[in-house]
Amino acid sequence: MKLEVSSEKHLLYVEEIRNEMEDSAKKRGTGIARRSSDYLSKKISEGNAVIAIDENGTWAGFCYIETWTNGEYVANSGLIVSPQFRKMGLATQIKERIFQLSREKYPNAKIFGLTTGLAVMKINSKMGYKPVIYSELTQDDQFWNGCKNCINYDILMTKERKNCLCTAMLFVPDNIKESKNNHFESIKNNNA
Repeated sequence: MKLEVSSEKHLLYVEEIRNEMEDSAKKRGTGIARRSSDYLSKKISEGNAVIAIDENGTWAGFCYIETWTNGEYVANSGLIVSPQFRKMGLATQIKERIFQLSREKYPNAKIFGLTTGLAVMKINSKMGYKPVIYSELTQDDQFWNGCKNCINYDILMTKERKNCLCTAMLFVPDNIKESKNNHFESIKNNNA
């Protein structure tokens, strides 16, 4: 199995990926924001995705990067594995590679995801993500507009974007944690 950073040569897989995302969400009865072929094509062409391809050239898995709030936040979104390649650890490999790509491209960004899947929560936890409340995520309206196609969008809006059925998970790079800790230490010392 090859994991590759996407490029225009991978555009031939767009419809398969889009269809599998939609079919998978329907089968699980869970929310996943639908993405258009144009949207996925843009992510692939920009090199903002990771794609898994087997030795026969068959598409096996996919995940892409989105950036928000001027690159302060990065989301690893749309993780999907083709049914014949599931239960082989491929989702973990894809998540690890998209996480690495996110850190290379946006080393100072907080990386987050929303998921209803226990398997994804476990993968994220192993990589250092922590469950957080929604206010810890980007408040960029464009991000939240991406949830409009989700079957749970009405719940999200009824709850004023404070929670939904998805679990929010966030990875904060050490340099941001240290900066925050130094800030609080400074305040503590000034108040002493």
